[in-house]
Amino acid sequence: MTLPTSVDASAAAGAADKPVVLVPACNRLLGEHPFHIAGKKYIDAVRLAGALPLVVPAAEPAEIDTLLDMADGVLLTGSPSNVHPSHFGEDVLDPSLPLDPLRDGWTLPLIRRVVERGIPLFTICRGTQEANVALGGSLHQAVHAVDGHEDHRGGPDTAPAAEVYGPKHDVLVSPGGVMASIVAQPRFQVNSVHGQAVNRLADGLRVEARAPDGVIEAFSIPRSPAFSLCVQWHPEWLAADNPVSMKLLKAFGEACRHRHHARGQGRRGPHP
Repeated sequence: MTLPTSVDASAAAGAADKPVVLVPACNRLLGEHPFHIAGKKYIDAVRLAGALPLVVPAAEPAEIDTLLDMADGVLLTGSPSNVHPSHFGEDVLDPSLPLDPLRDGWTLPLIRRVVERGIPLFTICRGTQEANVALGGSLHQAVHAVDGHEDHRGGPDTAPAAEVYGPKHDVLVSPGGVMASIVAQPRFQVNSVHGQAVNRLADGLRVEARAPDGVIEAFSIPRSPAFSLCVQWHPEWLAADNPVSMKLLKAFGEACRHRHHARGQGRRGPHP
């Protein structure tokens, strides 16, 4: 048997001291075979936050608390798919757009348990729409068709990623909130890659930022005792080169580390 080197041992010790962040997977057919997948950019973002990513496939409701017992944080990703509108009392507006009912079926109850248990939560794009719906809000299924709102889609699918995820508009930060305390600036530019957006914000949520046309671009969940921030844009895109993205990820990572260390103290118990 080959014994681990000191470098291996050091790396293992460092990994053990990092918080674990659950990343729920999307569901996709590749050929005729179903796969659970998560975009690499989201996994990279978790690592930039200083945490260990753990991609989780579709789970049964009875498994949610067991999974959360392992978690120091949860990151909900964006996706090409939309939240099924039946979850906010509407019919599908455009049947040509992709859905992921398997993801909806467990991430919506997952979000409610994350809030109840006070686990740090960071959500991106679809994840933000899920959070609003899970907590009782609704969505515009086509925000570009709503009077007074701009087209927030990134562009045609055939466009290069650098164009789709390029800066599109400013966000205006609400004073005195979570976002304001993290970024310490009243406005900044973001990308915009979404057809759906928050319509009715769920009761008890706080608007953290808006687009110039009034679309809610970020909100928090004040009743959660832990860090919570839900953003509509994609901060994970080229995050290492984006100062605002890094501030958001580091704030999330710090909250996860706080929980990780607190849980570690609880497992060890008081010193004699």
